[in-house]
Amino acid sequence: KHTLTFQSPKLAFMFPANGNYVGDFSVLEIGLDEEFTASLPSKNYFITEEYAWFIRKPRNKFSHKGAFGHALIVAGSYGKMGACVLSSKACLSAGAGLVTVHIPKCGYNILQTTNPEVMVETDSSETIISDNIKLDKYNVIGIGPGIGTEIETQNVLKVLIQNSSAPMVIDADALNILSENKTWISFLPKNSILTPHPGEFKRLVGDADNDFDRLKLQKEFSIKHDVYVILKGAHTCTTCPDGDVCFNSTGNPGMATAGSGDVLTGILTALLAQRYDSKQAAVLGVYLHGLAGDFAAKNLSEESLIAQNIIEFLGQAFKKISS
Repeated sequence: KHTLTFQSPKLAFMFPANGNYVGDFSVLEIGLDEEFTASLPSKNYFITEEYAWFIRKPRNKFSHKGAFGHALIVAGSYGKMGACVLSSKACLSAGAGLVTVHIPKCGYNILQTTNPEVMVETDSSETIISDNIKLDKYNVIGIGPGIGTEIETQNVLKVLIQNSSAPMVIDADALNILSENKTWISFLPKNSILTPHPGEFKRLVGDADNDFDRLKLQKEFSIKHDVYVILKGAHTCTTCPDGDVCFNSTGNPGMATAGSGDVLTGILTALLAQRYDSKQAAVLGVYLHGLAGDFAAKNLSEESLIAQNIIEFLGQAFKKISS
C-alpha cells in the first residue's frame, strides 16, 4: 500500500493501471548530485508546492479589478445551471477581476441569487445556449459546463473558436461537441486549454491499449494542435505544445464527484484572465484545485466532499502557496 522510491518519482507511478501496485509513495533522497540530476534531459515533471509558489504572481498594492481581467463563462442549460454556478463562482474565487456568464434565460434568477458578484448575460433561448456572443469586453472565455450538445449550441462554439483571439478553456459538453466535429479542432485558438476526463479524451483523441500509449496520444495531440490537454484523474496529466508533461501531486478520491471539473474550468479561466500564460495557468490551476480538494477532504472526509467545498477551500490553497 506504500512504495518507497529513490530520488524521484517514476513515470509508471502516475498511471491508473499501476495504482493497486504502487499505492501511496514517498521519495527518499540517496545523495545523488542535484546539479547533475537537474542537467539530465527530461520532458516529464512532477509538480510540487515549490513550483506552484514559483509561478504564483503576487498582487500589486495599487491594483484594481481591471488589472485581473474580465472572464466570460459560457455554461448551463435547463436542468444544468449548477454547472454555471460552480464554474463562475470558482472563477471569482481564483482571482478574476470581473466575471460575466452567458446563460439561457431559465438560469437568470438562479445566478443572480446564488452568485451576486457575477454579471449575467442571458441568451434569447429559454433553455439552451443559442446566440452568437460579442467578445470585445473579455480577455478569456471558458466554455462547456452543462451546455448540452444541441445543434444551436454547437454553432455557438464554432463561432467562438473562429472569433476568439485569446486562448480558451474548453470543458465538458464543449469537448463532446468537438468530438463530433473534429475538423474544428485545427481552428482552436493557439494555447487553448482542454480539460477532458478519460471518457471525453477517448472520444476526442482516440483509444489506447495502455496508459503509456494514451500518454503518447495525448502528447501528440497537444503538439499537433498547439493546445494544452489536462487529462483529469489521480496525478492529473497536463501535456504541452512544447512536449513537456506535468503530473500533479495534489488531489484525492473525494474529488471524484459531480461538478469538480466545472470548478477546475473556473479556476483555469480565472488564471488566464489574470494573464498567466497557458502553461502556468494549466499547471497552477490543477495544483490549486487538488490542494483545495485536499483541504476539503481533511476537514470534511473524502466521502462527504462535494464540488462547492473545493471552492470554499481555495483560499487556504492560495495561502499555502503564498507563505
